[in-house]
Order: sequence, then structure tokens, then C-alpha cells
Amino acid sequence: MTKTPILNILPSVIMKNNTPTPGSLPIDNGRDPDNIALHRVQMELSLLKDDYKKLLGEYYQKKEFSAVQTLSIGALKSSIDTLTQSITTLTDKNNEMVNKQGGLDEDLADKEIIISEQNRKIHSLYQQIDVLNIKLSEIYASEGWKLLSVYYGIRNRLLPQNSLRYKKVKNIVNRIRGKKNDNIVIQDHSGPGGNPYERSASTQFDPFEFPYFSDPKVSVIIPAYNGWEMNYLCLRSIKENTESLSYEVIFADDASTDETRNIDQTITRIVHIRNEQNLGFLRNCNHAASFARGEYLHFLNNDTEVTPGWLSSLVTLMEKDKTIGMAGSKLVYPDGRLQEAGGIIWQDASGWNYGHKQDPEAPEFNYVKEVDYISGASIMIRTDLWKKLGGFDERYAPAYFEDTDLAFSVRKEGYKVVYQPLSVVRHFEGFSHGTDQTVQPGKPSIKSYQQVNALKFLEKWSVELDKQFPNAVNPFWTRDRSKDKKTIVVIDHYVPHFDKDAGSRNTFQLLRLFVQLGYNVKFIGDNFYKHEPYTTVLQQMGIEVLYGEYYRDNLSSWIEQNNKYIDFFYINRPHISIKYIDFIREKTNAKIVYFGHDLHFIRERHQYEIEKDPVLLASAEEWKKTETRLIRQSDTILTLSCDEKEIIEKEIGHSNVHTMPAFSYSRFNEPAADFDQRKDLLFVGGFGHKPNLDAVLWFTQQVFPTVRQELKDIRLVIVGSNAPEEVTRLASPSIEVRGYVSDEDLANLYRNVKMVVIPLRYGAGVKGKTVEAMYYGVPFVTTRFGIEGLQNINQVATGKDTAEQFVAEILELYNNNDKLQEFSRKEVEYARKYLSEENVNNIISEVFS
Repeated sequence: MTKTPILNILPSVIMKNNTPTPGSLPIDNGRDPDNIALHRVQMELSLLKDDYKKLLGEYYQKKEFSAVQTLSIGALKSSIDTLTQSITTLTDKNNEMVNKQGGLDEDLADKEIIISEQNRKIHSLYQQIDVLNIKLSEIYASEGWKLLSVYYGIRNRLLPQNSLRYKKVKNIVNRIRGKKNDNIVIQDHSGPGGNPYERSASTQFDPFEFPYFSDPKVSVIIPAYNGWEMNYLCLRSIKENTESLSYEVIFADDASTDETRNIDQTITRIVHIRNEQNLGFLRNCNHAASFARGEYLHFLNNDTEVTPGWLSSLVTLMEKDKTIGMAGSKLVYPDGRLQEAGGIIWQDASGWNYGHKQDPEAPEFNYVKEVDYISGASIMIRTDLWKKLGGFDERYAPAYFEDTDLAFSVRKEGYKVVYQPLSVVRHFEGFSHGTDQTVQPGKPSIKSYQQVNALKFLEKWSVELDKQFPNAVNPFWTRDRSKDKKTIVVIDHYVPHFDKDAGSRNTFQLLRLFVQLGYNVKFIGDNFYKHEPYTTVLQQMGIEVLYGEYYRDNLSSWIEQNNKYIDFFYINRPHISIKYIDFIREKTNAKIVYFGHDLHFIRERHQYEIEKDPVLLASAEEWKKTETRLIRQSDTILTLSCDEKEIIEKEIGHSNVHTMPAFSYSRFNEPAADFDQRKDLLFVGGFGHKPNLDAVLWFTQQVFPTVRQELKDIRLVIVGSNAPEEVTRLASPSIEVRGYVSDEDLANLYRNVKMVVIPLRYGAGVKGKTVEAMYYGVPFVTTRFGIEGLQNINQVATGKDTAEQFVAEILELYNNNDKLQEFSRKEVEYARKYLSEENVNNIISEVFS
């Protein structure tokens, strides 16, 4: 058997791999030639097998690479699709931003017009001041004034002002003159006959123009039929008293026959809509509203004159609370009496103009509140809501009850109808439609539709009217729609000056939370004084503030008369609460919640330990008697301090005690990380509080000089209201005494100082300055009194009670940014855990349930 054929087929394959041919291999003379050939074939086969494996590996490698390439191509296609979508989205956003930019450009142009208008008015006022100064100089230089000055000098010597002799002579002179007193007396001019719009001086119809806004916030719609002078004066008052926002005036001329038809020849830049035929009040309003461009519509009677802030106060209110669908003004008569502070509708569809013919400045007419309806003489509604409702219901044409119906429709859509006392409008009621309500067959007067439309309203809203009270029943609830709310009466020393001291800030925050949680809140300041701007701030929150002589002299009667409506009395501070608690406990069924801010007897005990004055020890015992009596007569006790909670429970023996944060926050700061850019120390505290004065004096005398020896450039900034001379004279290149600062300035200080110092040597309760420092994430050095009462505060800081300890802590922290950042992190974490509004809301809900 020969192997030659096999050998003959190998060379071409073997040569391709550069393998020697069989003929070139050495011949083993000691072996069988056949074995040798077989061996060679086996070798060649082995080489071929290796080549095959190599080729197979390369094949799979290429196949895998191809698969990877396929996946990559798919991924690239997907990326391209994503990028294409992103480009489309970005293009859309770019187009949107271009449109927004156009809108912003229009807004900017509108704002520039507003500023220009205000500058013009300021310039006009300066001119008026100059004229008045010239006149005043002429008066002072006149012989008459010189003689009058001599007279006043003699009179003041003989009859010193406010002396008993002066008052007696003044009363005699007043009786001779027929004058009752020096106060403005609002008289009742409601007798029959006469035109309430009559004026003593004739009107000068000088031309003027309104500013033009490309994107008005409000469209003011004025329906009118004749009454040229009235229309002119109404529009002029709008021009003179509308500032700080963009608006347009739509004058809806209902086919007037007097000079009103040519109004745009005298008053320009108004939208003058002239109807070919008389549509009547209601249809005229609906027609005019279709031309409006504003986000809000404001319907204003032409028999009105507006006052400063009349429009901006309504817009501010509705911008702040998106649940308000419609808002209206306080209406006053030309003689100064109140026409309406919101309206009440009773079960039988009859209504009250609340406060009719009373003093418009009385507290009960000057807080923001929900109402059943607002007179259509001056109402604002959201334009989109107006369109959804379809405008005034034309079943009430030509007029009357359309405004009341609109209010009920707004509520049905889930919105509130609200009265804004800062929007004051003088209303010359009865000019347009008269006062005759007689229904004459075939010839009804416009006024007579009041009776006809009342029946239509009663039929349409019968289900809702069943929920109203019978006529004149429970006006305490009906005037502000509060029958489904718990009523809390808060008593404090005065309206909280929330930017002046920590106690006031705490009370203010609690009042705000009461309102947010839906309580009906009444506030009584023990001095019954209308502190501003603080009183108005509370009133704009929806809180009725009882101030003035009437409530000072009649508060007991007010409480007894309204006892059944009051659920809680929240009383503050022992020296104030002690005046009221016996009467409240005896004459009312309300629960009493007492909050003392801190235990005064504990504070004075601590002060005694420092000063060793026995008077302080005696005072502490008196405070303990007062506070013990207050706590035991109250149903629930609130305290800021967990330490004082334990004292009240064990030493005084009251079991229903709740701790509550001094301040609470809905949003929190991030930990500070820029300490390398910060400098200085900060002390914050009102100096009406004695521990703060002692703290500053101790720190500047015992601590700061030593700190300055090590840190040459360090400064101390002292902030606090009512700084006495002992503090102001500390001012130097290294100590800045700022006194009172605004909240904004205080926040900026916290964001720029490196550390806060709280060197209190006595006190009680929780310290607002400590809480504020933690909220802003500013590291602080404190004594134990600065952190007492705070739950688990040792996780953040410990007290340094000696001057040496205080110095050492400041020096250790001041230039160590890592430690400062860690301190800030711990503070912010603590604030988020213990100082949230959610925690306080839970406490309020538990206590005032």
C-alpha cells in the first residue's frame, strides 16, 4: 500500500504556510519509511488543525466585531433620533423664549410707562410743594402772622394747652360756635330729595390722556349712559390714582345723548365703545367685556371716584391667593359715611350692605374677608373665570342682582369672593337709576327691577339660600362667612412688631399659621392702638384687629355678646394675661390656651444668681404666683422650652403642656460653605429685653478684648432695636452698633458674617437669636442660656459659660473653615428636623381641635 498520492497533495497547502516540504525533512535511516511518512502527515495535519483553529477564531472575532458594529450603528441611529428630538424641543423652547422675550419687552415698556407716570406725579407734587412753601413764606412774613404769633404767645402763657383752664375756655367757645367736639362727625344726609352728586365748584373739563400699555394687567370697564360731568370726574380720578400696574380703560357708552358721546375728544387713549342703541347696564357690561385684553376685569360704575391704591390693592390680593375668584372695594358715600363693607345675603334673598352709614375706619370694616357678595359698583374678576361663567346672567337684564348672582356663581366654581378694605371707592349711589322702586304696569323704573330680580335670584339659588341664615341672625358669622370655622381670639400686649423682637415675630408667625389652617382669627392688643404698618399687615392676612376707644371701653361687652361664637382664647405674656383670665373663665365657655413665651420667675431667679440683688428674688416669687395662677386656670399651656415643660408639669402641676418651636419655616437654607469669604461676629437682640443688654456689656468687656488680641482684624456687629446709650457708646472701629435693621438687612448680615455670639448670662425659654442662627446655618458660640430648652441641642453645640471658655471657642472656630462647615451642616439638619411648619401645624391642630 503506497502513500504517495497523499504526499503529492500536501505541498501546495504546506507552502502557503511556509512549512518545509517533506523532501526537505531529514531522513531517519533507522526507521521504516512508511512510519516516517505517516509521522510527517500527522505533523502536517496537526499544523493544518492549528491553522483551522486560528482561522475559526479570526472568523468569530470578526463576526463578534460585526455584531458590535451593528449594535453601535443602532445606538448611533438612536442617538441621532434622540438628538433630532432634542433639537426639535430646543427649537420649540427657543421659539417659546423668543415669544416670552417679546412679552417681557412689552412688560418692560409698560413698566417704563408706569415709572414715567409716577415721576410725572412726583414732579407735579414737588411743584405744588414749592408753591405752598412760597405761600407759607408770604404768610410768615405778613403783618397778620406777626400779630397772630403775639396772640398765640399771650394765649399760651395765660391758657397753657391741655390745662384745665384751657379746656374749660375751649368748651365755652365751642358751645358758642355750636361745635360739639374736635372730632370729625359723620352726619346723616340721607333725607329725601336733593342730588347727592351736587358739587360746590364747577368742573373744568381739561383734556388729558391715559397711558397706553401693550399688555394690560387689568381692563377697567365703565358702563355709562349720559352724565358727562360725572363720567369725566370718574375717569380723571382713575388717571390720578392708578399707579404701579398696567391697565386699560374701556368706556362703554350706552348710546348717550349728551357730551359723553364725544368723550374721546377730551379724554384720549381710552377704548371708547359706543352702542348704536341702549343695551341697558347688564348687556352693556357683557358687550364691553368682549373687548378686554387684561388678565383681570374690573367693573366700575360711572357714578364713582376712586382713591389711591384702589386698583393695585385688589390685584395684589388676587395675585397672592389664587383661590380668590372675585374681589371688591370698600364703598363710601361722598359725605364720608360707609356704604358697604361687603354684602350679606339671607335665606329669603334679602340683603344687607354690611356697615351701611357707619364709620368706614372702624376695625370691623377694615380686614380682608370672604363675603356673600360685593356690590357691582366696583368688582374685579379673573378674565378666564368670567368667560367660563358667560358673564352676567342676562335673566337679570337690564340691572340688579347680576352682581350677587355672579358672586354665587364664582363660589359654585370653587373660588372665594373677597372684600378688600384698602380699595376705597366713593360712590354717588342713585345717580344712574334713581331710588324709586315702584313697579308700574307697562312702565317699570330701572330701580323697580330690584324686586323683580330678587324673585328670579331666589328661584335660581334656592338650594344655596337654604344654607344661609334667616334675616339678621348671627351677623358675627355672616359678615365674613365664618360659621364653619373655629374662632380664636388672640390677646397680646400690642399688635406684633414682627421686625423688632423675637416675641413679636413668634406671635406673628403663629397668627399667620392660624389663618393658613382656616381659623377665624380676632386680635386684641392690650393698648388698643392701631400700630402701623403692623395692623394693616394683620388685616390684609384676614385678621380682625380690635383697636380704638370703643373696644377699649367696651371689650367686656363685646366678649359677652359674642361668647357663643368664640371657641378659644389664646393669651400671651403673664403681665397681660392676668388682666383677662378671670373674666374669660367666668363669662365665656371658650377654652383658654396660655403661652407665656418664657417663665419669668425662672428668668429672674437666674438674674439673681448673677447680680445677687434680693429685690430680684422677691420679684421672682411674685412672678411665680402670677404664672402659677395663669397656668392652673388655663386649659392648655404652650411653651417654647422642653425644660420649662418639665418645670410646669412637676413644679406647678399642669398635665396638658405642649412644646412649640420659637420660629417655624416652610423652606430651609443649605449649609454655608463660603466661610473663607466671610468675616466678623454678630450679636442680635432687642434691648427692651434686659438679658440682651447684660450679654452685650459682658461680652464687650470680658470676652472681645481678648479675642482681639489674637484676631487683630475681627469686628463685632451689634443689631437690636431700642439700643440704650450704654450700647451706642460702644461704637468704635472694631464694634459697629447698627441698632434696628430691616428683615432684609438682617438676612444679609447672617449671609455675610462668619459667626454669631450669644453671650446670655441669664434668661428663660428658647432664644429666637439661636433659632435664627441655625436657620441661616451660621455657627454660633453661646452660653448654656442661649441653648436652653431646645430639644437635643447638644448634638449641635454646648454652652460656654466663662469668659475663658467663650474666648477659646471663638478662636478655635473662627479660622477653621472645615469646622465651621461641619457646624453649619449640623445646624441646618437640626432646623429641618425640629423647626418645620409641619411640626407647628400638627401642634396647632392638636391643641385647637
